[in-house]
Amino acid sequence: MTLSTAYWCVLIAALLPYAWVGLAKASVPRYDNHDPRGWIARQDHPRLRRAYNAHLNALEAFAPFAAGVVLAQLAGVAHDRIAMLAIAFVALRLVHGVAYVADLALLRSLAWFGGIGCVIALLVQAATSVS
Repeated sequence: MTLSTAYWCVLIAALLPYAWVGLAKASVPRYDNHDPRGWIARQDHPRLRRAYNAHLNALEAFAPFAAGVVLAQLAGVAHDRIAMLAIAFVALRLVHGVAYVADLALLRSLAWFGGIGCVIALLVQAATSVS
């Protein structure tokens, strides 16, 4: 694996929030593009709310992940290790979003913990690689 694998994972992670919000908007007819946040706030459809929450969570998870990849690369962490953690993060975030929309709370939480574990591993390796 090369470092570009990790960079592709950053791109995928950056796009994931938009997949989930697209699903939220497609879940119920009559989406109001004039007031999208107000429209979301007025909805009580459970699947729509879960998809929107998956969107928000994916946005929250992106910045630490991207920072972890960049810092690990700058610190000289092995490219294979960065790529492996990046792939695991993206896979876990996909599971997280699907579990969120499907209302599988335990699986969602396990995927979240796995994803944050990848981020922590990237950041710790970056911190311990700097001399």
